[in-house]
Amino acid sequence: MAFGATLMDLRASRGVSRADLAAALDVPYTTLRNYENGQREPGHLFLVRVARYFDVTVDYLLGVEHAPISAADDLYFRRYRALSPNGRAAVNVLVDQLRDYESRYEEELGEKTAPPRYIPLYRTSAAAGYASPVLDEDYDLVEVAGTVPRAATFAVRIQGDSMEPHIRDGAVAYVSRDPLSAGDVGIFCVDGEMLCKQYYKDPGGNVYLFSLNRARADADVLVTAGSGRSITCFGRVILERRFGLPGR
Repeated sequence: MAFGATLMDLRASRGVSRADLAAALDVPYTTLRNYENGQREPGHLFLVRVARYFDVTVDYLLGVEHAPISAADDLYFRRYRALSPNGRAAVNVLVDQLRDYESRYEEELGEKTAPPRYIPLYRTSAAAGYASPVLDEDYDLVEVAGTVPRAATFAVRIQGDSMEPHIRDGAVAYVSRDPLSAGDVGIFCVDGEMLCKQYYKDPGGNVYLFSLNRARADADVLVTAGSGRSITCFGRVILERRFGLPGR
């Protein structure tokens, strides 16, 4: 049995809702749901925490061993086996209906009670490079809701016209920590200067940072391999579309 199915069966047998388990394990409700739906694989430490919570082994969670059947469960099982085929079918239908109802109820409850998430919005692009920004001086906190992408981990207010009209001067760019691919737009620190640019790295290790506004090609930056220049990428800007590289 897969971990997700085992976890759902454990919750059902112990009368623990998904929302209650998420709170007890201090994980987001949606993360727990992804574990149970098989959309995400649990790490070792999470498996240990679940095993301790339910007082079972990690091997049991992974389907390597079977959990002992309690006396109460054994009694219910024997009663079920004593039913006629029609009686068993009726019980199966009822159980399926109850599990479907509880799953939908818990999902609705989790969406309503999930705590809001906030990310820092840096007031200037330069502030995004600070190791420890000062709250209320360098950034504000904004709730990840509405038009704010769920994948965003921080936001930056862009300065300058080198990325217009796609990212305008003064606009807010939402950034994830995802690694960059050729053509992605990212937030960079080059020799201490914070930049929002389109990224490309050639086979020789030379890094090109392009302005989307080709009228501002003068603001492009080239960091050649072995130049000794300092370049750091802080994340990928989340945009609705991708842009082709200049000349390609």
